[in-house]
Amino acid sequence: MSFTKAPFLLLGVSLLFSTPSFAKEAGADEIGPAKAPSRPKNIVIMIGDGMGPSYTSAYRYYKDNPDTEEVEQTVFDRLLVGMASTYPASVSGYVTDSAAAATALATGVKSYNGAISVDTQKQPLPTILEKAKSLGLSTGVAVTSQINHATPAAFLAHNESRKNYDALALSYLDTNADVFLGGGQKYFSPELLEQFKAKGYQHITRFEDLASITQPKVLGLFAQVQLPWVIDEKEAKKLSTLTQKALSLLSQNDQGFVLLVEGSLIDWAGHNNDIAAVMGEMSEFSNAIEVVEQFVRENPDTLMVITADHNTGGLSIGANGQYSWNPEILRNMSASSDTLALAAINGEQWQADLARGLGVELSAEELTGLDAARMQGQETLAIAIRHLIDKRTNTGWTTDGHTGTDVQVFAAGPASELFNGHQDNTDIANKVFSLLPKPKKPKN
Repeated sequence: MSFTKAPFLLLGVSLLFSTPSFAKEAGADEIGPAKAPSRPKNIVIMIGDGMGPSYTSAYRYYKDNPDTEEVEQTVFDRLLVGMASTYPASVSGYVTDSAAAATALATGVKSYNGAISVDTQKQPLPTILEKAKSLGLSTGVAVTSQINHATPAAFLAHNESRKNYDALALSYLDTNADVFLGGGQKYFSPELLEQFKAKGYQHITRFEDLASITQPKVLGLFAQVQLPWVIDEKEAKKLSTLTQKALSLLSQNDQGFVLLVEGSLIDWAGHNNDIAAVMGEMSEFSNAIEVVEQFVRENPDTLMVITADHNTGGLSIGANGQYSWNPEILRNMSASSDTLALAAINGEQWQADLARGLGVELSAEELTGLDAARMQGQETLAIAIRHLIDKRTNTGWTTDGHTGTDVQVFAAGPASELFNGHQDNTDIANKVFSLLPKPKKPKN
């Protein structure tokens, strides 16, 4: 080490531990020590499902203004504080699924792949949302998958298998959570919905009806299973709208709240090796983060902690020995590969329509390959479109499953410095548990 540089190194270390981890935008209100308490009243946990480090890097380049020399920062760059390991209980090896990862993040205990907040002996584990509710805080979830999918389920319920969707939906009756927002209509029968209504829940299925909800409790189910791909509804801003509504409803409790927000379909797009859909989902998850970031500015007693449960797809920015990544086509696409494929199957002028939807001129070789795929049906054509986009962007994938890569941790607000540096996913949960209010002692 050069001695002339040592003072600056020490200064940097000092600043790392003395400066609030909340990085502000230009013009944003500063959250200083005088305004922010040492412990949060409210906690927002945000999970980008499958969002490994390459996803946030790719998103930076996707959002970059190509007309400037600088590569602009994103919200992920502003809020980055650490990393986390994601491995499950040893019985499942080193690569986790969403259920085991969410169980770790919700309970602070590792379990087997497929477990919904039960241990390796299939015994229930207390979750953060359960603990918060028992202490008088409000609780809720806002997700883009079905609300009884692995991640929200692990924060709300207990089951030996993530696949038991109907049982998980039924078990939500006993959670007394104040806000359920997402998809999953197919898992909530009319009889079950009546039971929710009997417990005081307002049930809505139309997104526009969100505005009429001014008080908890609410069960908002806006799709049969998943919400639509963001790339197909670029202006809808559904996750950020759900997040804003959840914050509005839960903050009515003077004792505080804990909210889980999940960008669920980042993972689903990753499983499909669909870089265009990934960037759409990342964009809306970023919007939701900025909604919470603004809430933290206005409510400096609120902690936000953001991470991923695991990495999906083995995404690489650059592939095939070429030192390049070209996201222009991703910015120009008007719809998802699934939607473009469906239109091409049914359209007479499908070649021109597909080129217009992709925002590019297709070569004769590309059209020949797409025509052959079209003859095999919509799914095969959608895969062929994704392969074309990968080739055009020079995007690589190593798997259609998960990998064991560490994930990033982002945080802002009181006690956010607890999440600095490297940690395990169970550490994140245990730190959040430690920040919940202490049970009040009974009066003598």
